[in-house]
Amino acid sequence: MTKAVVKIGGKQFIVTEKETLLVDLLQEGTKELTLDALLVIDGEKISVGTPTVKGVVVTAKVIDDLVKGDKIRVIRYKSKKRVHKENGHRQKYSRIEIASIK
Repeated sequence: MTKAVVKIGGKQFIVTEKETLLVDLLQEGTKELTLDALLVIDGEKISVGTPTVKGVVVTAKVIDDLVKGDKIRVIRYKSKKRVHKENGHRQKYSRIEIASIK
């Protein structure tokens, strides 16, 4: 089983074929991605790139354009002052599937 380390949106992921990932929201209309591999693990053989491994390309398909993450609640509170404020945030993601590592 071949594994590769790729960089998507400033974050690095270890990926294998047929794996699905949640990554930061991609540009609208993106259907397919071609990524350069930073590191490739093929059984016992490990190839490290400087900065990328030559000849290795990872292709991915976008499954969902907009997936909402879990809601995070942020509370600010000052004791004895009757001051409190509550905010919420939901991060937006894109779901991708790794098609091939060549």
